[in-house]
Amino acid sequence: MGRLDGKVAIVTGAARGMGEAMARLFVAEGASVVVADLLDDEADAVAASIRERVVSAHLDVTDEVSWRTLLAQTVDAFGTPDVLVNNAGILAMVPLVDTTLETFRSIVDVDLLGPFLGMKVVGGAMVSAGRGSIVNVSSAAGMIGYSQVGAYTAAKWGLRGITKTAALEFGPSGVRVNSIHPGGVTTPMVGVIGEPALGEPPAPGVVDPDPVLAAADEMAGDQPIARMGRPVEIARLALFLASDESSYCTGAEFVADGGQTAGRRIGD
Repeated sequence: MGRLDGKVAIVTGAARGMGEAMARLFVAEGASVVVADLLDDEADAVAASIRERVVSAHLDVTDEVSWRTLLAQTVDAFGTPDVLVNNAGILAMVPLVDTTLETFRSIVDVDLLGPFLGMKVVGGAMVSAGRGSIVNVSSAAGMIGYSQVGAYTAAKWGLRGITKTAALEFGPSGVRVNSIHPGGVTTPMVGVIGEPALGEPPAPGVVDPDPVLAAADEMAGDQPIARMGRPVEIARLALFLASDESSYCTGAEFVADGGQTAGRRIGD
């Protein structure tokens, strides 16, 4: 407890899934948190359920004015942010030749332009304050290639790259910038909705008692850790990077994918 005592954090896409898990964990560890999302009702509900040291805020990550409004709201509520988690993202599974220009642009706008604007606006405030940690949520798809998700993969590789640029530019001012690369995680993005997904993962070799989660885990059966991740597991990695425990980490990739990018098992 208390790993983020006194810190102010903005988490985007925090109305559900990994962002919600991060917001809850950050508050539990002492931070004041802004639950930022385009889904206003859901964000309000998350903030209301946390209750202490939290506010919800509307954010369209593709709009710079929306980011500047969010920054002003954060400063008014809690002060200059110390932590920004660029978590908001969208995904569409479609072959490359069938991907429309509109689909490609919409995914890149949310998954890459959005974090860029966050780093520009909120990161700029952190640079002026001389402190801060930015956590960009990329993906295992930002480390290796995947079929059917060309736009998403392009955006996540781009986010991995711009993270390094920001780390180089912001580092002298005391602001660290890192990317995290989740594999498959039980979130609404992959069709898993419900409170159980926010809980602890099952023990090794144990089938999750929730049938929806158990079915999701089966899709990852050929990984070294033969299940999907849970939002709380990614939230714990974000917590490490948001905290002073990671004070010598910047411009780096942190992978949490159950071993998916290590390769495929054969001969089992």
